[in-house]
Amino acid sequence: MLNDFILAYKGELAALITAFFWAITAIAFESAGKKIGSLQVNIIRLTMAFIFLSILSWVSRGIIFPVDASIHSWVWLSISGLVGFVLGDLMLFQAYVVVGARISMLIMALAPAIAAFIGWVWLGETITPKQGLAMLLTFLGIAMVILQRDTNNPEQPKGRKKVKFSYPIAGLLLAFGGAVGQGGGLVLSKYGMGDYDVFSAVQIRVLTGIIGFAIIFTFLGRWKKLGQALKNQKALGRISIGAFFGPFLGVSFSLWAIKFTTTGVASALMSIVPVLIIPFSVLIMKEKFNTKELLGAVVTIMGVFLFFL
Repeated sequence: MLNDFILAYKGELAALITAFFWAITAIAFESAGKKIGSLQVNIIRLTMAFIFLSILSWVSRGIIFPVDASIHSWVWLSISGLVGFVLGDLMLFQAYVVVGARISMLIMALAPAIAAFIGWVWLGETITPKQGLAMLLTFLGIAMVILQRDTNNPEQPKGRKKVKFSYPIAGLLLAFGGAVGQGGGLVLSKYGMGDYDVFSAVQIRVLTGIIGFAIIFTFLGRWKKLGQALKNQKALGRISIGAFFGPFLGVSFSLWAIKFTTTGVASALMSIVPVLIIPFSVLIMKEKFNTKELLGAVVTIMGVFLFFL
């Protein structure tokens, strides 16, 4: 019976496992990013992940490089790697530094709605009233976390309270950019992967990400800072944990999820990270959270699940 359950819901289970992996990697990369910078973290963790994937490919398939992938897979998975790893993750990792992993991952709960929007534009899918309500709940939950009433402004007239952001707007926009990268990257990955091997598909995406960041490092002249970052043993230890659970296992399981279930359902299940990350943030990072933020996270996740019920 258990085997039948696993086979029937292997895509959904893969998505739940992905969420757990991403909760771990978010904390690891937030800590490392504050020590050596988000740009250095990105290229180091992708290089580590590429090594993990190459070893696995050699052991499981007898080839160390995805030479058997079709041109279609190379093109679309490469584009997915640029959108997801380079553009999306670059903004997300900087958001970790600016507003923290927990708030960043809460905003990342928008990724399913973004994926649905891309599907509407690209594939002609329509938004039903129920999906519209789900998006409204998702935005409402996020607003509960990122907005607060300013009651201490002496210049504000009595009886009027100015709504302001309780976190830096730049950090919130960076996190939203990460959500766009994840949502768009998933749609592109599913289109490019088809029936191709999941881990080799991730290998193509990671390779593209490494090349993208190498170009950025060259353009910005950041190679010297990368050399300095490689000397920080504590940061490297946390990056290795994040690389193992993130671009290696996490991204691989996310592609498994979209391979065996719809992109929307997989995205919804993977978006429970904001709830999973709360105990990690409290116990490991010693962060504090209030009832409003917790309630906002719950409402957001309710919206995400309703979106794809």
